[in-house]
Amino acid sequence: MRSSVQSKTRRKARQIPKQIDLAALGNGELSYIRQVSAEKAREEFPSIEKMPKDIDLFVLHGADGTPLALTDTKQAAIGYAMGGDLEIRMLH
Repeated sequence: MRSSVQSKTRRKARQIPKQIDLAALGNGELSYIRQVSAEKAREEFPSIEKMPKDIDLFVLHGADGTPLALTDTKQAAIGYAMGGDLEIRMLH
């Protein structure tokens, strides 16, 4: 029984794509949008000094996880992706 659990764990670990795999997959064409708190946004974009504390923001990321844009609406992030000819993928 124990080896069965270990085997399943190993299979799951192999299924999770590495960041470098995602970068190659996207090849500058794939992106995803993530909603973040203002605190998290300050970590990803330290050059932004004055930001309200109690708002949620949206970050457009390249397939490799690189933050590309920070916006206050999901629609703006989508617009930025479309303007850059990036295909948006949903994350689960």
